[in-house]
Amino acid sequence: MTLDGNAGPVEILRGITLAVARGESVGLTGPSGSGKSSLLMLMGGLEQATGGTVTALGQDLSRMGEDDLARFRRGNMGIVFQSFHLIPTMTALENVALPLEIAGAGDAFDRAGAELAAVGLAHRAGHYPSEMSGGEQQRVALARAMAPRPAILLADEPTGNLDAANGAAIMDLLFGLQVRYGATLIMVTHAPELAARCDRVVALADGRLA
Repeated sequence: MTLDGNAGPVEILRGITLAVARGESVGLTGPSGSGKSSLLMLMGGLEQATGGTVTALGQDLSRMGEDDLARFRRGNMGIVFQSFHLIPTMTALENVALPLEIAGAGDAFDRAGAELAAVGLAHRAGHYPSEMSGGEQQRVALARAMAPRPAILLADEPTGNLDAANGAAIMDLLFGLQVRYGATLIMVTHAPELAARCDRVVALADGRLA
């Protein structure tokens, strides 16, 4: 993955060969600027590789256009970011139901309610993001990511904006849901104790696998 910089091309990622097994949990670690989040974005088709291929569930993401990538993610991937990215004008229930509605699920709100209950927030279904704590917002984001039952779950510093207690609770939920639904989990984290909970840890340095 190469980007154009003021002083010329900048290699963000290079020479990476990585395979992740179905149902595996992998922690991506490394110092800031090592390429962890960029690699995660490539895996999710949110960024395009400038060389090589990215294959997920037998599909070559590097050959897909934006619309096809969006449809692929909708049906196969859940993504949890550090900054929650909830829609502020929607309640918790509506936020979780949104991807299900877009996918045409007739029972979107019933399933969304069940997912909120699974993360302990059934009583907050009618609340807006501004009415919830950071930990509660991340629980909603996690419920939204898991509601479509994705085969692949991508998490980019999911506890980065939370205190220690809320972060630990989110990680317990994250790994619990991953195991319950048999999803493949790939998580970017700076925290060694979180990475250690994964089946495997992959370290990056200067855009390469360390």
